[in-house]
Amino acid sequence: MKIGVISDTHIPVNCCDLPPELIDSLKGCDLIVHAGDLIDLCILEELKKVSKVEAVCGNMDLLKVQEVLKKKKTLEVAGKKICLMHGYGNPSMLISIMKEEFFSQKPDIIIFGHSHVPMNEYIDGVLFFNPGSATDTVFAPYRSYGIIEIENGEVKAEIYKL
Repeated sequence: MKIGVISDTHIPVNCCDLPPELIDSLKGCDLIVHAGDLIDLCILEELKKVSKVEAVCGNMDLLKVQEVLKKKKTLEVAGKKICLMHGYGNPSMLISIMKEEFFSQKPDIIIFGHSHVPMNEYIDGVLFFNPGSATDTVFAPYRSYGIIEIENGEVKAEIYKL
């Protein structure tokens, strides 16, 4: 199972479309996960042309996005429990917020966004994965996305620069 992970695309605020190199990189994915701050639902339609999509809304999303997408969700993928939420509040508190929101569910992976800063780290036995922003460099030195591969119960996660 190959999962493409993006967040904080902020389209059409940051740019009009997803970067073509991102779309090319997601083409081999079995699932694409968007961790919020899409701004507009058109991004989901573009991603659905590439693969199956799961997404949550973020704090900057328009009301029409918030009416369609939940703030958080839990997925069972290839035998792993993945919890998904954009995040909120002070970015320096995101790990604590994610633990409070999800640790009672005993997740294997927590995917989040909000800070625009990539993260790929195990904390207390759980993979905390933030792909960064695929379209913005305000809070990070580069644009990025992630790929998580789950095979035979093993998880391999990578952040890729755009």
